[in-house]
Formats: sequence, C-alpha cells, structure tokens
Amino acid sequence: MDSEALRRCSALHPKPPGLTLQYGTAGFRTRAEQLDHVVFRMGLLAALRARAVPATIGLMVTASHNPEEDNGIKLIDPLGEMLHPSWEEYATQLANAEDQELQEVITEICQKAAVNLHKDALVFIGRDTRPSSEKLSQSVIDGILVLGGQYHDYGLVTTPQLHYMVCCQNTQGQYGKATLEGYYGKLSKAFKELIKQSHSSGESQRHLKIDCANGIGALKLSEMKPYFPQEVLIDIYNDGTKGKLNYLCGADFVKVHQKSPVGLDMKPNERCCSFDGDADRIVYYYKDATDHFHLIDGDKIATLISIFLKELLAKVRQNFKMAVVQTAYANGSSTRYLEETLKVPVHCVKTGVKHLHHKAQEFDVGVYFEANGHGTVLFSKAAETKIRQLVKEEKDDEKREAVKVLENMIDLINQTIGDAISDMLVIEAILALKGLTVQQWDAIYTDLPNRLLKVQVADRRVIDTTDAERRAVTPPGLQEKIDALVKKYKLSRAFVRPSGTEDVVRIYAEADTQENADALAHEVSLAVYHLAGGRGAPPQP
Repeated sequence: MDSEALRRCSALHPKPPGLTLQYGTAGFRTRAEQLDHVVFRMGLLAALRARAVPATIGLMVTASHNPEEDNGIKLIDPLGEMLHPSWEEYATQLANAEDQELQEVITEICQKAAVNLHKDALVFIGRDTRPSSEKLSQSVIDGILVLGGQYHDYGLVTTPQLHYMVCCQNTQGQYGKATLEGYYGKLSKAFKELIKQSHSSGESQRHLKIDCANGIGALKLSEMKPYFPQEVLIDIYNDGTKGKLNYLCGADFVKVHQKSPVGLDMKPNERCCSFDGDADRIVYYYKDATDHFHLIDGDKIATLISIFLKELLAKVRQNFKMAVVQTAYANGSSTRYLEETLKVPVHCVKTGVKHLHHKAQEFDVGVYFEANGHGTVLFSKAAETKIRQLVKEEKDDEKREAVKVLENMIDLINQTIGDAISDMLVIEAILALKGLTVQQWDAIYTDLPNRLLKVQVADRRVIDTTDAERRAVTPPGLQEKIDALVKKYKLSRAFVRPSGTEDVVRIYAEADTQENADALAHEVSLAVYHLAGGRGAPPQP
C-alpha cells in the first residue's frame, strides 16, 4: 500500500468534522453533499473485499426511493447478494475514521479479513440518474485506483442490473452475459417463450402503463423496448424528462399515499404499475368503474406468483419444497390465504431484504416480497438442475410443458435481488398465461384495513423486539398493553418496532374495519408515547 498516495488522495475527499454514518440494509444514505469521503472510502473497501473473497465486487451509487437531494452507496457481494454482515462493520468503521486514521483502519481490516494486497481486484460500478451520482462515482474510482484495484464502469444502470452483472461475472457467464444486452436478451427470450404459450386473446390484456418515478427505470425500459414481443404495449410515464425523481410518484409514493402518481392519467380498469427510483421495487394498481383506487402491493404479487408456481410444481410431481417468506408488515389476509387456501408454508422474518433473502434460500422454491413491492423468487441449485434436466428428458407432454414454463420462469426472474423490470415481466407473463385481469387478481383476497403510524421518541433503542419483530420485549409493560388493546377489535393485530434510521418507533395495526384499524393504531401509539419516552406533544387521533 502506497501510504503517500493514499494520504494525498484522501486529502481530496476530506471527511466533514463530526459526521458519523451507519452502513445499513440500504448501505449508506444521506444528503449528497455529505457523501464524497464515504464513496471514496467505499472504493477503498471494495478493492479490499474483492481481494478477500477473491472475486469481482459491485458498487452502486443510488439512494433508491429517497428524495433527489439525497444519495447513497452500497456494496454488492460476488453472487449479486448484499454485503456480508461482518463487512458492514468494516464499512461503518472506514466511513467514520478520521482522515489521519485511514491507513491504520485499512491495515486493521486487512489483518482481520486476511486481505492480500498483492492480489488483483476488480470492481463493477453503476449509478442512478441523480444530479450528484456522476461526480460521486468518480470519487469511488479514485478509491479503487489508489489501492491498485481495477474497475469497470457500467454508468447508468438500475440497481438490480448491477447485481445481475456481478453475478454473471463471478459465475463465469453461467448466470448470463455481464452486459446490458445480455440482461435484455436473457429476460426477453424467456418472456417471449412464456407469452407464446398463453392462449388469451385481446390487446387490452397486454396494455400496461408504467410510472418510472422519473428515475433510471425509464431509461433502461426504453432501451429494452425493442426486445419486447409485439403484443406487449407499454407506455412509460414520469420518464425523467420533466419531473423530479421520486417526487409525487414512484412505488413508495403510491404505496404510502394509496393513490396514483402525478403525471399518469388513469382510466377505469387500466393496469398500471410504479417502479421506485432505482427500479428494485414495483407495485401495481388500477381504478375501478366508480373511480375507487386499488393498490396491489408486494403481498399480492407474492400470492399471484405462489399460486402460479404451486400449480406448475403440482404438474411436475417432484418433491420440491416451496415456501413464502414475509415480514410482520404483510397483510394478515395474505398470510391467511397462503396458509389456509393455498396450503403453502409461510415464514415471518425481521424487516429488511437481507433477512427475507437469507430465509428464502432454505427452500427449493422460496418466494419473498416485502409489502412495499421489493422481492423475488429463489430456486435452489438442486431444483434448478432437476428442472433443466427434465426439460430435456421428460416424455409426458403435460409434464414437459410445465417444466418448460418453470425453466423460462427461472430465466425471467432476477434471483440476485428484487428487480422491478424482471418482476413486471413475470407478473405480465402469469396474467397472460392464466388469462387474468387486474381486477380478478386483486379479488384473490381482500386486504384487512390497516394503518401505519410513527411516534417520535428520545431514543429508539429503548424498544427491543422478538418473534420477527412481532412482540416487544422492552420497555416493560408495553407488550401487555398492546395485547390488551388488540383484544378489543375483531381480526386485529398490532406491533411496534424501532426505525433502523431515525429516532422514531413505527406502529402497524390492522383490524376488521378502517375505523377500528385507525383507532387501534392510535391507542398503540399513545402506549408507545407514554411507555417508551415519546417526544413533543402526545399523538392526536
């Protein structure tokens, strides 16, 4: 390590005094002007991680669904998965080190993680469309180069596309070609094969309006358009030419406000969907004849995919273990439908994609979605190998058709991470193959009315939870109080959990009516305010 070069380069990316940041599920995220030193240091860290593994590592500059003024950065591990937890600690340590301690911290990481600085290091870089992203990715490159690493800059890509590239590179092309053309080609080929097998006629079936949150999704979807079959008519809205990123549009806005985005003109019963700012989340929605807005969130997406895969697996008659993974935020109706009607095991884990992904890996077919629309399907190595083998060897026509559909599904799904483009194509293929309208999909089950609230507290750490965040362990008396409140309402449940990013406690409540869900959420928020050190005025109904 060239200490002098590191000192000189680091001086060009000084750390603002007193700023400390934490590497979380989403990597680092904050105001863009505070990030220069962080992204430079993540360039350093990626050059170390690539040698420790040893494999190609990804670095994505994005703040996803955050406002345009923010930015962020996250590392991608060799198979396109999130950074290993032990390295999240190194990331936090390196980001918060004072300038003069930088060399010392790097040396310490090298010792702890057995990093050989004489090995080669290759890092893939991508960025979203934020005004600050280009300059920040230049700082990333400075960090990689000063530690003697090499890089390949993909420029503007969606977050899932970069995850895909990293996985392709490290599987020596087994997962696909590590280029955008490779990504578009693989997905569109599988999609065309699936659509070919659908017998439903009628143009309206394939017409889709897409709100791209004024983000990178619009750019990449436009590039992919020539790859789509003729029957697919997609109209892109909020494409970034006029509006501001994530402002009054995008998956997060639609999910939270339960209304259509600005800039998308909805007619009754038209199928519409929204991506978030970096295109790793998707939600669907429509307006009925009475102008009533209907949201189809991650829970309903997971249910549609599960119904479809379960039918296929039944036809294939292999002993594959399938399960759905949810968080406590999943609507109670979805859990009930999956367990009782569909008879698919459901597992609940802590909030955060890495927990869902990790649990889903335990099954032959693991479907996971967060209610916010982030999710995917994982197939075990054994299941995938078996399915591809059956495509070649199966004599029975019906079985062979089913395994062929499964094989195309495996190729259409981006198994590295939730991917709005891939998930959209999966949903469109399933709706076509099953001949379902968006209303029929929505009618599979009725969501229980629910309410999300948050309460400001002096210190969010006073709340500790267990049972996948569904029960509070501390402060004393809080869970007993919640249990007593829940007993007052039909079909109700409620839970509280500390935010991962700010001093607030998040509250979720559901019940048989909206009025009851609102009342329960309010009563629980008062309990939190009084027992967990609420700040400011007590919550108002």
